[in-house]
Amino acid sequence: MIDETEVKRLWWHSRRGMLELDVLLIPFVEKVYRTLEHEDQLRYQALIEHEDTDLFAWFLERVVPEDPEIHKIVLRVLEHARTP
Repeated sequence: MIDETEVKRLWWHSRRGMLELDVLLIPFVEKVYRTLEHEDQLRYQALIEHEDTDLFAWFLERVVPEDPEIHKIVLRVLEHARTP
């Protein structure tokens, strides 16, 4: 079962203040995070600990994260963003 306090904390951590990141991360937390398998939830938690500049480069697909686990969750976030 998902702890709603944890989801709220993640929502605030996902709010980066950079529009390009906010439009990707906040909807992902609101609509997808609760449905993720535990491993993907842990990946997302690790993802949002990174610097905005890294996140920006990864989501614009200018750079691939060195950590394959982070790369997996970046792809999930991008997949969600591209789904109408």
